[in-house]
Amino acid sequence: MGLIRILLADDHIVVREGTRRILEREPDLKVVAEAGDGDEAIVLAKRERPDVAVVDISMPRVNGIEATKGIKRVSPETAVLVLTAYDDDQYVFASLEAGAEGYLLKNARGSELIDAVRRVRNGESVLHPDIASIVLRRIRPDGASRAEPSPETPTEREMDVLRLAARGLSNRHIAQELVVSPRTVESHMARIFAKLNVGSRTQAVMVALRRGWLTLNDISEP
Repeated sequence: MGLIRILLADDHIVVREGTRRILEREPDLKVVAEAGDGDEAIVLAKRERPDVAVVDISMPRVNGIEATKGIKRVSPETAVLVLTAYDDDQYVFASLEAGAEGYLLKNARGSELIDAVRRVRNGESVLHPDIASIVLRRIRPDGASRAEPSPETPTEREMDVLRLAARGLSNRHIAQELVVSPRTVESHMARIFAKLNVGSRTQAVMVALRRGWLTLNDISEP
């Protein structure tokens, strides 16, 4: 995979310093830029084109949600990982809708942060079941499983891939589970993204939850 170039965006210098130390203990992770507010994060994302942007929600001038939108606009290939203390419904939902590939709380262990950065860089989603529960309550408040009719419903095999992806499995591990090649999994994911009109696994999971194609049991660890 090579070196993963990272942008940190947090208005607390001590937090950025601590996060940098955690990440740069790993030989494949390199912080290439730091931003103290969302506006600066967008400027730096455009200039540096990082692989991953680790973004806080509460920042001056431009908050993390608007920064996520801006980063995805100026550098679409940059994966955004929200790292925040907020687990409120409104922040979770707005961040994922803005295009964030992952949502991690600041009480996570350093190893979880490192793993999350690598996973979003690989195109995987980082959506903890607790966060998924928040999303599910917001998009289907009564918790009912109501499938919306759609001419773009994924095939049975595509749903198999989506369920495994929702559990956080990489393409390689999905391929092993389904006894197919990683390239076949990539093809299935591309078709899923096209059918759902999304650009990330996290957004695909959100759409599938909204339409009733996935439940919390589907996205929980077996």
